[in-house]
Amino acid sequence: MKVFNLSCDNEHPFEGWFASADDFDRQQEARLVECPVCGSHAVRKLLSAPRINKGALAPKDRQPVAMPNDAAMQAMLLQMARHIQANSEDVGERFPEEARRIHYQEAPKRSIRGLASPEEAAGLADEGIEVMPVPFSDLLKNPLQ
Repeated sequence: MKVFNLSCDNEHPFEGWFASADDFDRQQEARLVECPVCGSHAVRKLLSAPRINKGALAPKDRQPVAMPNDAAMQAMLLQMARHIQANSEDVGERFPEEARRIHYQEAPKRSIRGLASPEEAAGLADEGIEVMPVPFSDLLKNPLQ
């Protein structure tokens, strides 16, 4: 997973997560990358430092949390939740199995969302299947406004 620092032509900074640099280029060409604050498609990559994972993990009984009081951040989270809901299929408890079927080309390639335990997610990662937690899953359960 590649994380790029991005900015729109209105100078709104935000992050974008992509499978690869080529994936970013492809999505930008297709006008799929847009500013979560103003909706501009005139987006450019900013300089950013690479993240090097040295294997340090958060304790299993604790997880990262945030308190987004900033209106732009809340708008970005809501935009991301809307995008995930509109552009992925909810497969519920079948997520690990369906992710494997897609990865091994036994099912059509598509974006999915659902439920997986930390152990199931780690097992998928061990197989080279990239998944990510959805930290705002409660937004996906309720109607988005």
